[in-house]
Amino acid sequence: MHAFPGQPEKILIRSTNWIGDAVMTTPAIRTLAENYPAAEITLLALPWVSDVFRACPHIDHIFLYDKEGRHKGLQGKLTLAADLKKEKFDAAILLQNAFEAALITTLARIPVRGGYTTDGRGLLLTHGVKKGPGIDDRHQVHYYQQMLVGLGLTPGSNRLELFIDPESAGTADTLLSKYFIKHGKVPVVGFNPGAAYGPAKRWPIDKFAALARLLCAQTNALILVFGTAADNQAAQSILQAVGAPDRIIDLTGKTDLTTAIAYIDRCNAFVTNDSGLMHVAAALNTPTAAIFGSTDHIATGPFSDKAVIIRKPMPCSPCKKTHCPKKHFECMERISAKEVCSSVLNVLKKYYV
Repeated sequence: MHAFPGQPEKILIRSTNWIGDAVMTTPAIRTLAENYPAAEITLLALPWVSDVFRACPHIDHIFLYDKEGRHKGLQGKLTLAADLKKEKFDAAILLQNAFEAALITTLARIPVRGGYTTDGRGLLLTHGVKKGPGIDDRHQVHYYQQMLVGLGLTPGSNRLELFIDPESAGTADTLLSKYFIKHGKVPVVGFNPGAAYGPAKRWPIDKFAALARLLCAQTNALILVFGTAADNQAAQSILQAVGAPDRIIDLTGKTDLTTAIAYIDRCNAFVTNDSGLMHVAAALNTPTAAIFGSTDHIATGPFSDKAVIIRKPMPCSPCKKTHCPKKHFECMERISAKEVCSSVLNVLKKYYV
């Protein structure tokens, strides 16, 4: 494999497809920008991922991959390739591992295409990188950085980063200021009871509810409940458990990602399943208690010095399944609300000023 070309003027980055994965690519994107400071960098991303980079200074343009509209189906992929061809990119960096990413950039006639030779796409890449030994056993931050090293780039810091949209920051500050004016300044604790990829990643809602009761009994904290509209019922269970509606603000289904990022930045502690918002909290350096069951806390845990991982090692974990194959869900059931509460109290004691 030859080293990546000297100084391409227009670079396309194919983003990953999930929020958490996208956050874990932020060091690699910064590395790319540092290696090519004069290049115009465009990010190709799905709509729900694009907000991760909306305020990122390393990205000049965001090109939406509209899978549900203009770019839907086989014809849509051909349309996307034609759309990209018009942009006359000099090079493409494929952070996404799929064969499709290599095929579309090949059809778009982008002359230089770099990425891992996964998913049988090696012949479509002009600059293919083989995965190094042991890379799958390290955090995914290193996975993306090592791909760029394989392309001959000089790696920068592995620090995650997110940039906050000023309008979203104003929205978060306005709501919290109103609460503080009425009730006084208190610690803010975020709850994230949801998680994509199935129920095996989710600590039971009754345990989140019990945690809310304990925290409200032992602190004067305000709890913000995050999530999509699918998490509305979880938020209601937490509200009912506490019985003090002024201590809980239900944000489920009421924020877009940019606003959720701003609220998480304002949290003094964040309690979360393994999820995209967990990685958002890590990137924002928000103190975090991350609850792990079925997934790999080494490869996809929060990449932050202010994060505590709470898990119960089991012979069958991490199984990486969407549903518990043993039907007992012990990896999550054995984690008590009292144990998580203790971790949150320790976090607040250490970081809340």
